[in-house]
Amino acid sequence: MTSIASRAATASPTRPWPAERVEQWPIERLIPYADNPRLHSAADVERIAASILKWGWTNPVLVDEQGVLIAGHGRVAAAAKLGLTIPIPVIVAQGWSEEEKQAYRLADNELAARGSWDPDLLRSELHDLKFSGFDLDLIGFAPDRLEEILGGLGSSGLSDPDGIPDVPDQPIPGPATSGCWETIASAAVTAPLRRMSSRCSRDRSPI
Repeated sequence: MTSIASRAATASPTRPWPAERVEQWPIERLIPYADNPRLHSAADVERIAASILKWGWTNPVLVDEQGVLIAGHGRVAAAAKLGLTIPIPVIVAQGWSEEEKQAYRLADNELAARGSWDPDLLRSELHDLKFSGFDLDLIGFAPDRLEEILGGLGSSGLSDPDGIPDVPDQPIPGPATSGCWETIASAAVTAPLRRMSSRCSRDRSPI
């Protein structure tokens, strides 16, 4: 058992989990953390706002007992941009030390960023959504990145098999090179290629 799993197995619930209770707070009650190192561009906030309009509020923000944000700055900024006047879901971290709150602000972003995509499954899911007519801009990928994923680029580093031309079964020989290209096309390593290229040069008939 890892040290983390061991601590989790022996820990006693000395305080409630924040998500055990979801409250509804007006946006005006929420206080942004002044030293938040996580930045959101205007485009980021617009994407989050579009997501809220499509799916509603799916993830409560996390605050301390004074209402200072621990997680959810982007969502609150998007709510303000939309001019929401209804209360939003909030969970309160009860009894956290200042160090725990400070550390979780970083961990909440960094731990989520450590995940990765399976390129083939991601492309398949996006293709299905595109075929159904779903607005892919709502998912959050930048347009150029979305184009790369759908085109099979920037993922596994491999070329799209459909984009590789087949070697013809009967290559058309050029002047005085009959037989050389068919041999070179079937070679698999560099050294034989150099030897065959040299032999082709020696066998070439003068023009």
